[in-house]
Amino acid sequence: MRKTDVGKFVIDNLSPMLEYLKIPSVSAKNTGITEIVGWLTKTFKKLGADKVSKWHDQGGNPVVFAEFKGKMDKTILFYNHYDVQPVEPLNEWNTDPFKPEIKNGKIFARGVCDDKGELMSRLTLIKYFKENGGLPLNLKFFVEGEEELGSPHVDRYVHAHAQELKTDACIWEGGGKDENDNFKITCGLKGIASFDLKVKTAGTDLHSSLASYVDNAAWRLVEALNSLRGNNGEILVDGFYDDIEPLNDITRKAIEKIKFNSKQVKAEFGLLRPLITKNPVFDLINGPTMTINGLSSGYEGKGLKTIVPREALAKMDCRLLPKQDPKKIANLIQAQLIKNGFDDVHLSYNTGEEAFRTDLSNPFVQQNIESAKEIYGNDKISVVPNMPGGGPARQFVEDLKVPIVMVGINYAGSGPHAPNENIRLDDYSKGSEFLANLLINYSKK
Repeated sequence: MRKTDVGKFVIDNLSPMLEYLKIPSVSAKNTGITEIVGWLTKTFKKLGADKVSKWHDQGGNPVVFAEFKGKMDKTILFYNHYDVQPVEPLNEWNTDPFKPEIKNGKIFARGVCDDKGELMSRLTLIKYFKENGGLPLNLKFFVEGEEELGSPHVDRYVHAHAQELKTDACIWEGGGKDENDNFKITCGLKGIASFDLKVKTAGTDLHSSLASYVDNAAWRLVEALNSLRGNNGEILVDGFYDDIEPLNDITRKAIEKIKFNSKQVKAEFGLLRPLITKNPVFDLINGPTMTINGLSSGYEGKGLKTIVPREALAKMDCRLLPKQDPKKIANLIQAQLIKNGFDDVHLSYNTGEEAFRTDLSNPFVQQNIESAKEIYGNDKISVVPNMPGGGPARQFVEDLKVPIVMVGINYAGSGPHAPNENIRLDDYSKGSEFLANLLINYSKK
C-alpha cells in the first residue's frame, strides 16, 4: 500500500459518500432517522459486510451494526453516530446545511465534522481494501442515532450485545487536528451531568412597580447560580472535587507537552473576553466545569413588558473527570443550594455520562502514535489524555474491556454544532491514510 494511493482514493470516491450528508438526521426533531438507517444498511451490504443488523430491542433510535471479516484474526470496533445537531440559526449558514458544498478546499454540511465525515472515511477505506488485496483484519461498526441526545440507550445496547461487539480495540469518533495543526491521538472523554435549575417566587407575573417589595425569580436564580461558581471557574460545591484521582506521571507529562495557542483560539472563536484560567491546557483536560447552557425567565419577546417574573429556569451541565459520578454531582449541587439558602431552587436531573481514560502506556495507544508518526511526522503528533467533551464510551470500557482511542478527520476550525460546519479535504485525505496505516500495522502486531 502506498499511503498517497489511499488519500487519492478517498477523494476520488467522495461523491457517493456525500449522499450521507444530505439526509437531515436530526435526532432532537426526530427527522431523517428511517432514511439514514436505510442508507447505512444498504451501504454496508453494498460494501460486502458479512453481517448487517438493525438493533432496536433496547428502545430509542435503532443502532446499525455491521461486521467485516479480514485476513488476520484481530478485530477493531468503530463507534460512530448518524444523528446530527439542529441547524439553527439557519440565517448564519452560508450554504444549505443539507446540501454539501465543496469550496476553498473544504466540505460544508451539517454533521460533516460531528461525525458523518469520519464514518464516510471509514466506509471508503473498506472499499479501498476490498479492491486492493482485502481487509487486513476484522472490522465491526456500532452506529447509533441518539448521541446528540446524550445517548440514553447506548449502555443498554452495549450490555445486551456485548458478545457481538467483542473486539480487541475500539476507535471512537471525534478526532483530528488541534489549533496548531498537530494530529491528535485522544485517549478518553470527560463525563457530563446535565440538569435544570428552576425557581418560582409567585403565582403569577407581577407589575414591575412591585419590585420594591416582591422577590424576582430571575434575580433569585442569578444569585443562586452566582453562589455555585467563582470568578475563575472554580466550583464552589462541597465535595465536588473529592473523587478526582491524582494524575499519574505519563498522563501529567502528556498534558505538559500539549501546546495551546491562545491567540489562535481567541481568533477562531471570536472571543471577546480574556480566558478565565491561567492554565487552559490543564483545565481543558483535567478540570471539571459548570456551565450555564441557557437562561429563561419573564418576557422575552419584542417591545416592552415591564413585569416581575414569577419563574426562572437555567439549563446547566457539568463536565466531569474519571471517578466523578454524574448523579452524585447533581445531588451535591442541590445540597449546596440548600446550604447557601436557596432551598426554593430545585434541581431536575436530565442525563449523565461517566468519564474514562485509556492508559497512555497501552500498546494500542502506542501503535496509534507510531502509525501517526509515519504519516504526519514525529513533531506533529499530540497525545491527549482525554477530550473536553463527552460521549457514551464508559459502557464500552466496562462491558468490552478494551482500549479506546479517538482519531479522525476534523480540525480546530471545523465548527461542530455551529453554522457552517466543515472539514478540510486535506485532513479527510490524510486522516484516511493514517487509519489505513494503523489497520495494517495493528494487524501485524
